[in-house]
Amino acid sequence: MEFILEYGMFLAKFGTVLLAVIALIVVVLVFLLKAKGGGDDHLDIKNINHKFEHMQLMLESAIFSKKEFKQSVKDVKAKHKKEEKKSDEADERRRLFVLDFKGDIRATEVASLREEISSLLTVCRKNDEVVVLVESGGGTVHGYGLAASQLKRIRDKNIKLTVSVDKVAASGGYMMACVADHIIAAPFAILGSIGVLAQIPNFNKLLKKHDIDFEQIAAGKYKRTLTMFGENTDADREKLKEELEETHILFKAFVKENRDKVDIEKIATGEHWYGKQALELGLIDEIRTSDDYLGSATANADVYEIEYVRKKPFIEKIFSSTVKLFQQDPF
Repeated sequence: MEFILEYGMFLAKFGTVLLAVIALIVVVLVFLLKAKGGGDDHLDIKNINHKFEHMQLMLESAIFSKKEFKQSVKDVKAKHKKEEKKSDEADERRRLFVLDFKGDIRATEVASLREEISSLLTVCRKNDEVVVLVESGGGTVHGYGLAASQLKRIRDKNIKLTVSVDKVAASGGYMMACVADHIIAAPFAILGSIGVLAQIPNFNKLLKKHDIDFEQIAAGKYKRTLTMFGENTDADREKLKEELEETHILFKAFVKENRDKVDIEKIATGEHWYGKQALELGLIDEIRTSDDYLGSATANADVYEIEYVRKKPFIEKIFSSTVKLFQQDPF
C-alpha cells in the first residue's frame, strides 16, 4: 500500500513537471512567432536567374564527374563576367519583373498588387517587361475592375505587359488578362466566362411559415431590388436583370477595347474555353506555360520575382497556420 502511494506521488510530480515544460515551450513558440512576424510591410525580391543557376549546379554536382562539375562552375563564372562587361559597354540589360496574382471572389490580392505595381513603375525602363501570373475564377465587379485598372497603369507607361495563365483566368480573371499586350496560356487553362451573375437565397416563405415578420424601410425606388428576407416581385427581378445587362455591356466594351481582334458577341456568352480553343477565338496570343516563358527569358534578361509581403496581425497568423494544418487537397 505504501509503495502504491509513493508511486502515485511520483506520477503526480512527474505530471506537474511535464505540464510546466509544455507550458514553457508554448510560451517560447508564441514569442518566436511574434518576433518572426514583427517586421513591417515590405517587398520580397528574388532573382530567378540565380535560382535556375543554383538548381542547375545542384543537379550537375550529383550527376557530373568532379572534373566536369568544376568546368561547369567555371563556365557560369565566365558567363557572369561577360554579362557584366556587356552591361557596362552597351545598353543596359533587359529586365523582367514577375508578379503573382491568385484571386479570390473579393479580389483581396489587389491590395498587394497595387503596391507592387507602384514600386515597379519607379524603376521600370522602356525595354523592361512585367509578367503577371494570373489565377482566378473571377468575383466582384468592383474588385476585379480595380485589379484590371492596376495592370492598365503598366501599359499606360508604355511598358510591355504579359499575362500568363497556367490554370484559370475566367470572368474577372479574364478582365485582368485582356489588358495585357501579350497573353499566354497553358493548353488546358480555362479562359473566358465573359458574363455577369447574381444569385441570392430567399427565406421569405420560411419566415411566413413561422409567423416571423420582416420589415425593411428604404428611400429611393430602386434602393434595393432582390432581398433575402422580403417578398421579391417580378419588378424587382426585372430591375436586377437590367442592372446585370448594363454591367455585361460595360464588361464587353472593356474586353473589346483591349482585345480588338476578338468577335465580342461570339465570346461574350458567359462560356469558358480551354487554351487551344481560346487561341482560335483570339482570347490569347500563344499556347505556353509560365515556366517555359520565364525559363527562356533568363537567356537574355534578368528576371526578378516581386512580392509585396503584408504584415499580418498575430491572431491572423495563428488562425491561418491552424487552417493550413488541417487543410487537405480534395483529390
